[in-house]
Amino acid sequence: MNRDEFDLVDRKLMNILQSEFPLVREPFSVIGAQCEISESEVLSRVRELKRKNVVRQIGAIFDTRRLGYSSTLVAMRFADEALDVGAQILNAHPGISHNYARNGTFNLWFTLALPPGKEIEPEVEKLIRLAGAETARILPTIRFFKIGVNFDMVEKVSDAREYFVPDSKYANGNHNGSASTNVPKTDPDLTEFDISFVRELQEDLPLVPRPFDEMANRLGLSVDELFLKAEEMVTRRLMRRYAAVLHHRRAGFSANAMVVWNVPEERSIEVGMTMAQHPAVTHCYERPRYEDWRFSHFTMIHAVTRDECETIASKIADDTGLTDFQLLYSHREYKKTRVRYFVDDNVDVERAALAVQA
Repeated sequence: MNRDEFDLVDRKLMNILQSEFPLVREPFSVIGAQCEISESEVLSRVRELKRKNVVRQIGAIFDTRRLGYSSTLVAMRFADEALDVGAQILNAHPGISHNYARNGTFNLWFTLALPPGKEIEPEVEKLIRLAGAETARILPTIRFFKIGVNFDMVEKVSDAREYFVPDSKYANGNHNGSASTNVPKTDPDLTEFDISFVRELQEDLPLVPRPFDEMANRLGLSVDELFLKAEEMVTRRLMRRYAAVLHHRRAGFSANAMVVWNVPEERSIEVGMTMAQHPAVTHCYERPRYEDWRFSHFTMIHAVTRDECETIASKIADDTGLTDFQLLYSHREYKKTRVRYFVDDNVDVERAALAVQA
């Protein structure tokens, strides 16, 4: 979909859905009042946005690691002729939520999340073998500086101003010191009911006038108790927010650059904070280096054109004084979804590999 195909009401709707979705009994009525349209028109427009895959899903966004899952970014290198088949095999893994072909030394990048009891390294080794990759680098997060995808659809710019630094008193952009040097730990008080709540709220919101009623019924709660529980999960940092995820390309942000930076170790926190403050940066992490991978900081930039990505990266380079960086553009999206937690979602990846190769 071309961004010019959206009218102003659609753009306002998408802004609300991705950032301010109201946890109330009749959320689409509230959204309608904000956009000066009826509840029925809101539902009709959202259904159409979902039909066109502009709005991917509306649901709760949880903190993977605080739920006890381990996660990492993985960079793989494939022979050009083996890339598509390898990517399709990897897509069968339920823990792989984002999988992109990019330019550069490593041509496939994906995120992997594993439930308690599974270890990252042996799982990646298995995936290398099954997918036929030449090599891989495991790139877990050392520091979070920013997690805050948000697009201003009215102004047509990435507007990720609110950001989240787990386990740091300097969260939400109020930084006067260093970022957290560790990824968040599992909440030690995670209960069976917490797990049931996660299972329920991670599912796609039904597009009906009172979408939370059945969720509350299945959990044995009143709707008001459901909202109180959601507030508690946010306070405990198990849940980040309740919101829609947009298909950024279909929403008009067709340029997606992962900019990797070689940052001197002694400047890691200072530079990471500076990068995170740019509204066009939706994610900012520090990750490990390897002998054949000198880049430590990763910033995700979404823009309408590649020229805009280049301009944003140049601005960050000027602000930080860094000169050693690369823009890795995604030129094919193989998979983008949310991780589904605490569900029986096992897939025999070996069988999937045989099926793809057949």
